[in-house]
Amino acid sequence: MTKFTEKDTQAVNAIRALAIDMIQHAGSGHPGLPLDASPMLYVLYKNYLRINPKDPNWFGRDRFVLSAGHGSSMMYALLHLLGYGISMDDLKAFRQLGSQTPGHPELGTPGIDAATGPLGQGFGMSVGMAMAAKHLATQYNTTDNNLLDNQIFTLVSDGDLMEGISHEAASLAGHLKLNNLVALYDSNDVTLDAQADKSLTDDVEKRFTGYGWNYLRVTNGNDLEEIDNAIKAAVTLQSGPTIIEVKTTLGYGSPKAGQTVVHGNPLGDDGVKATKDFFKWQYGPFEIPDDVYATYQEIADSKVPAQQTWLAKLNKLEETDSSRFQSFEDNISDQAGLPDFNPADLTSEPEATRGTMHKLLQKTADCELNFWGGSADLSSSNKTYFENDDGFEPGQYSNKNIFFGVREFASAAAVNGITLFGGSRAFTSTFFVFSDYMRNAIRMAGLQKLPSIFLFSHDSVALGPDGPTHQPIEQLDSIRAIPNVILFRPADALETQAAWAYTLRQHENPVVFAMSRQPLKQISDPSGSAYDHVAHGGYVISPDQKPTAEGLLLAAGSEVELALAAQKQLQQQGHDVAVVSMPSQDLFNKQSSAYKESVLPSAVRNRVSIEMGSTQSWGRYVGLDGISIGIDAFGESGNANKLMAQRGFTVENVVKRYLNAFGK
Repeated sequence: MTKFTEKDTQAVNAIRALAIDMIQHAGSGHPGLPLDASPMLYVLYKNYLRINPKDPNWFGRDRFVLSAGHGSSMMYALLHLLGYGISMDDLKAFRQLGSQTPGHPELGTPGIDAATGPLGQGFGMSVGMAMAAKHLATQYNTTDNNLLDNQIFTLVSDGDLMEGISHEAASLAGHLKLNNLVALYDSNDVTLDAQADKSLTDDVEKRFTGYGWNYLRVTNGNDLEEIDNAIKAAVTLQSGPTIIEVKTTLGYGSPKAGQTVVHGNPLGDDGVKATKDFFKWQYGPFEIPDDVYATYQEIADSKVPAQQTWLAKLNKLEETDSSRFQSFEDNISDQAGLPDFNPADLTSEPEATRGTMHKLLQKTADCELNFWGGSADLSSSNKTYFENDDGFEPGQYSNKNIFFGVREFASAAAVNGITLFGGSRAFTSTFFVFSDYMRNAIRMAGLQKLPSIFLFSHDSVALGPDGPTHQPIEQLDSIRAIPNVILFRPADALETQAAWAYTLRQHENPVVFAMSRQPLKQISDPSGSAYDHVAHGGYVISPDQKPTAEGLLLAAGSEVELALAAQKQLQQQGHDVAVVSMPSQDLFNKQSSAYKESVLPSAVRNRVSIEMGSTQSWGRYVGLDGISIGIDAFGESGNANKLMAQRGFTVENVVKRYLNAFGK
């Protein structure tokens, strides 16, 4: 049994003192959780996490995710004390513009493994991290060299466990028997609005054991030995993931302890003084005695051998299995070899872009890149599965097909966690309309600049009889509105292949594909020049016949074919128009002014956009003089061709709308 002394108590109180000083100095923050959860975080970092503050991102480290991101001041205080490169000035800049200590944890701060804040997201990402650790271990561990045995820890709150994503993610983790995942549950019986029993009466033990988790309980969240014993037991349990319910008092030691007000309000000068008096902390604001720093230096020094041991294992792998070692090095550094995509490999027959993607996935699975993923129980319809693969599951963690089940939100968060862990690329998929269930996770991918991949089929009302509940309308513009996210809606197989090649080459943006259910003709330039065009987001797929066009038809996805047919009729009637394919507005918007002018000449003001979805995003391209043919209402159940005709997606209507607006 680990014996904790007064030295450890002082080390815990140093976290508490710095946390409330930061909040008081900033004038905002959440003191409740730091005051009650600091003991469990201290024990975890002291005795269990394999880390090295001087090398925060070494791959063999364990991962910790503060899913209860409102406790960030506690996290920053601990990282400062351990020597992670967060200075006292950084702590004083808590919640200020440009600081390393933002209001909720973000990537870029040393020691932060995931950006958190929206409750439940960190928990979902920790499940993905645990999945990644299991999957990669099957590829790089050998019988005599256990290179990867990473443990994943997360700290969750009542709010995390109330969010719907926690149910999906916990169910998935239990099903997969992720015994490398431990969740510390800060069970303080208080939410922001009220005592927790106003909104939460779950039996946490029954809930999680029902999911296949192990359950442990700490009755006193201030008892370092009791916490230590629980974590020690958790990391030895092999049947599945473990949750440790740690009973605490919100805002412990403060005058408002146990009250809702202490959740998210500074304590005030008098409250800070009273709290420090309770803990017998006799130091001023941001004052830490040398002996406390010395305690944390001892902890930091004790972590170095774990990294040295891991590096020795890595060296052994290089000596004994150079190809496996090189694969590991290439994948963790994003240098793994990618497939050679050749337009000649594509069929000349009409093909749904979801079908093209299926072929691309098979080819990608056979390259040097560690590439895997799955669908929220729609892989047979999305076509997003790997052939001849039984699926990622206990005893078969080496397989690539992830059966996420009907857990869209958890699947997206898990893919973010897999991507954060490193060493592989991953995707999830479903019907495009259900991207709404994933939206916050897609947003978090954009915020963290993660190259997560989201593959959506059934991209428009062209899916037909399933009706408006399944027909996406606003989803295209909804995803386009998220910063850092790249959305592709390819017009044919060639654009799909070019967009996929771009996706695998880049490492800083999540990518969303909106793919057709219906077959699309091959319309792009078969010479392969579309590769460059697609990477620019938009290009002239069919030019005008004269030096200066009379008008422009702009379209994306399946509607590009419609635009080309309308162009032909308009030219026959003496109206010289060009057609612009816009597979990615996000990429086009990043291009130089000169390039954008070459595609959309400012002098050409007769413009029509054509897309089976919301018209909102097209306004910047068609301008005040242009028109947009789209759908700004829900669809209907019925034959797809009749529905598209009813909503104006016919050659005759496009020509009519153009002539009515510009044909005089």
